[in-house]
Amino acid sequence: MDMFDQQFEKLKETEAPLAARMRPGTLDTFVGQEHLVGPGHTLRKAIESGQLPSIILWGTPGSGKTTLAFIIANSSNSYFAPVSAVSASVGDLRRIIEEAKERRKLHGQKTILFIDEIHRFNKAQQDAILPYVEDGTVTLIGATTENPSFEVISPLLSRARVYKLNPLSEHELQIIITRALKDRLKGLGALDVSLSAEALRQIITISNNDARIALNTLEIAALTTQPGSGGSRLITLQTVEDVSQHRALRYDKGGEQHYDTISALHKSMRDSDPDAAIYWLSRMLESGEDPLFIARRVARAASEDVGMADPQALVVAMAAQQAVHFIGMPEANLALAEAVVYIATAPKSNSLYRAYSTTSDLVKKTPDQEVPLHLRNPVTPLVKKMGYGKGYQYAHNEPNRITTQEDLPPSLAGKTFYIPGDQGFEKILSERLQGWQALRKAKRAAGESGDDPDHRPPERRKT
Repeated sequence: MDMFDQQFEKLKETEAPLAARMRPGTLDTFVGQEHLVGPGHTLRKAIESGQLPSIILWGTPGSGKTTLAFIIANSSNSYFAPVSAVSASVGDLRRIIEEAKERRKLHGQKTILFIDEIHRFNKAQQDAILPYVEDGTVTLIGATTENPSFEVISPLLSRARVYKLNPLSEHELQIIITRALKDRLKGLGALDVSLSAEALRQIITISNNDARIALNTLEIAALTTQPGSGGSRLITLQTVEDVSQHRALRYDKGGEQHYDTISALHKSMRDSDPDAAIYWLSRMLESGEDPLFIARRVARAASEDVGMADPQALVVAMAAQQAVHFIGMPEANLALAEAVVYIATAPKSNSLYRAYSTTSDLVKKTPDQEVPLHLRNPVTPLVKKMGYGKGYQYAHNEPNRITTQEDLPPSLAGKTFYIPGDQGFEKILSERLQGWQALRKAKRAAGESGDDPDHRPPERRKT
């Protein structure tokens, strides 16, 4: 396989970063993803048989996507053509396709097109390879950290199988680190390096399930640790902390984690779980998320999930939004935390959400309903003559401020859209509405009209 010439391979073994040097070359040395490449699993069978279909490898950074692609290349008789979506152009793809056609025609050899970070390809670039994936000119292996459902065009997605790689576990990271410490040819074995238990735990913690980060941190720590009198090097917790400074949080403000994490925050507030809510808030803020994006969702949660059960929730949410504008970050993080905890601990009701959803759906699916004449403003003699405002009952002239008039269009008369819940302030509202309903019923039975056009408020005599 002509991926790299021998000279470059030899140079890479000695000068490449530890993570590249320790990249496994066979499935037997590959760590993790047992659900995909463990004995007897479909992907392993396909790789070992050489009958691999086009695939998309989807997983977090450092979970083994690129490594798995190289293992497939090493175990295949196909030509391996790797490109990065960051730098490759449509012209590069067309050149690879033409070479693949010639190779297939002259030697009968298949070509594996490996596209790293395929989610960075635009639609035109993905369209360019679609026909050749379909007719078998190339077998596609795409690697992505983003959900392929959103980032890969549907026609290409339908012609490839998607495999989800899981983040590496602590145990799997420990295996990888131990191998690097012992390997004298590609790893750090020749330096006689050992790790304290605390240092090992810290490397695993700061790696965030990313093998590449773990190995690169290990290498820098080893090289910056002075040998002892016997020539051995002991990496301590202090050394690891000095090397790493702080853990880089894995978070993509424009990708799937952006939406997954805000969803977790919203649902934690809805579930009345302040601990989870403030955790997800911290995850987003410490990862550099736009605080106004968070404030918008917090305000939405206040009206969607608390609503009239505690109308103050929306006030607190909007105050937090104003604090973000007025104070700025990072000081405004506590204002957002206050709003998040307030909403999480407030009584819950989705009555407003259900009422608006019902009426919104009704408005979209039914013809426009005319405003009843008695609710229209009689602002000119002509419209007054036509009956505008006739029979209108001015609520402030009524006992208990309750009228008997129908304010919905005739076709919807009597319908109920807002039904208060049984928590917080809505318990009071429910009792209040039931009382008003009983008053209206009694007044209608008694035949009271309350029509008093001369005592309409000024706003009803003017536009």
